[in-house]
Amino acid sequence: MSEFTNNQKAKNDKILSFCLKILKGEKPAEAVKNNQRLIDTVNFRDIITVTDNLQKLGIDMEELKTGVNKFLNLFYKTLNSNNVELPSKDTFLYFLVKDNQELDKRLKAIRPLLLQYNKDNVNKTTAAKLKEAFGELTVFENHYIIKENIIFPELEKRWDDYRCVKIMWSFHDDIRKNIKSIIRELDKKNPDPKTVNRLAGYIFFNMYAIKFREEKILFPRILETIPNEKLNAMLLESEDLDWAFVSPPATLLKRLKKGGQNIENKDVQSVDLKTGKLFPEQIRWMMNHLPVDVTYVDENNKVRYFSTPKKRIFPRTVAVIERDVRNCHPHESVHVVEKIVEAFRKGEKDHADFWINMKGEMIYIRYFAIRDEEGNYRGVLEVSQEVTEIRKLKGEQRLLDWE
Repeated sequence: MSEFTNNQKAKNDKILSFCLKILKGEKPAEAVKNNQRLIDTVNFRDIITVTDNLQKLGIDMEELKTGVNKFLNLFYKTLNSNNVELPSKDTFLYFLVKDNQELDKRLKAIRPLLLQYNKDNVNKTTAAKLKEAFGELTVFENHYIIKENIIFPELEKRWDDYRCVKIMWSFHDDIRKNIKSIIRELDKKNPDPKTVNRLAGYIFFNMYAIKFREEKILFPRILETIPNEKLNAMLLESEDLDWAFVSPPATLLKRLKKGGQNIENKDVQSVDLKTGKLFPEQIRWMMNHLPVDVTYVDENNKVRYFSTPKKRIFPRTVAVIERDVRNCHPHESVHVVEKIVEAFRKGEKDHADFWINMKGEMIYIRYFAIRDEEGNYRGVLEVSQEVTEIRKLKGEQRLLDWE
């Protein structure tokens, strides 16, 4: 085994070569037979490195996800038997693991309902129960949002081989899409059993796969590379987001805040805005009272600021600061962001507008090119606003109406 353990690069190259053969379907049985000793030595660090290397090859995302599922299935026994560090109680990753345990309970509760549905799919009561059970899974999106907005930005800063998160994010989006689809199907007067079972299969496979990859690959590497102090700070960041089934107690967050208090600098100078001078806290109050979400990305594509109004439309945490804006979007939509930024940078466009329906509300999203006094490109301002009630306005209201 020394040929693998003594030369990590050689091992990484062998794993990459093996995974490419599996991905391309080149005599997979023969590839497994010839690489069994390699398969038996794989650990979570190797998986993160190989998925990063595969991502850098520019392989189509759907093809890559299919390949990842195949070779991780081959590595499953080895990874599952590896002894990995477990998160300590009342830590950031501990609550994510507890969240996974609650997810497991709910998935197990769905199985008998699905069996009953297949036994008698004309039973509307069973279909309704199944729809309700899958509906309860929608809240688990919060688990993925916490990963995407707190964990992934931190890994991009610390790991050279962080690109595995792009693949995981794409799987998150598949899960979201399939849960919505199965609920829509079950809501029909006559749901199609084949569609229901196909979507249920995708949901079960992907949710359990992500759970395994978190607990056996992602979290052990995080515990190796991120100090406890930073993990505590990440737990505090999660207070701005909703959790899924398990959330950290308020008493714990309060204790962490107290332990990490910093003395504020009282000698802060005002900022000259040309049309007035304001203290930083006044600027913060003003921005956070605007009825919009505002995010500023500089000319180097780095996120520099976001506002925190009482009602946020899209989740943001401080982990996003200095993050490349391209990493703030899932793989399937990042090309739109790149197109907007490039058009702004070249001076071809000054704004881009979108509007979407989300959770029963109409959201208006606008991107503006920021330029200095000489017309030089200085970044992008994203402004998002919930406009459901605004769209209903008619006529005029000139008088105060507080009654």
